[in-house]
Amino acid sequence: MKKKKKLKKKLSEYLKRGKAVARPLTVTIKRVNEIVRGWINYFRIGMMKLFMEEFGEWLRHKIRVIIMKQWKRPKTIYRNLCYLNWKHKNGFSHEEIFRVANSRLGWYRKSGINVVNFIISKDLLENRIKDGAGLLNPLSYYLVKVGI
Repeated sequence: MKKKKKLKKKLSEYLKRGKAVARPLTVTIKRVNEIVRGWINYFRIGMMKLFMEEFGEWLRHKIRVIIMKQWKRPKTIYRNLCYLNWKHKNGFSHEEIFRVANSRLGWYRKSGINVVNFIISKDLLENRIKDGAGLLNPLSYYLVKVGI
């Protein structure tokens, strides 16, 4: 448990909004992937499938916060979410996206809304980020390393 908390603390420190937003997203994702790969390679002997599943969800949520924070203004958030919605055919109305973009919730809660979760999906984060830096899925990487 101590090592799991230490991993989350280390990534939380690296993914603090003020610092992570200032860096390019590809640099942030590459460093996060390095940290997660190293941790999984070291601790792969332990049985931690459930932890990897929960950890992956938490990590994707933190990355969505950073993406939304980098977009900054509601106008930009609306425009980018509309574009991604159209490009990947998610089927959300402009009104729903407008509600999310102009929400007065904090960044963390705003990026946890279903509209954002489906538009900036797991698949999008893993495969389709520019410059080839896709977010590592900790669960699938763990299962490959363990040989399940």
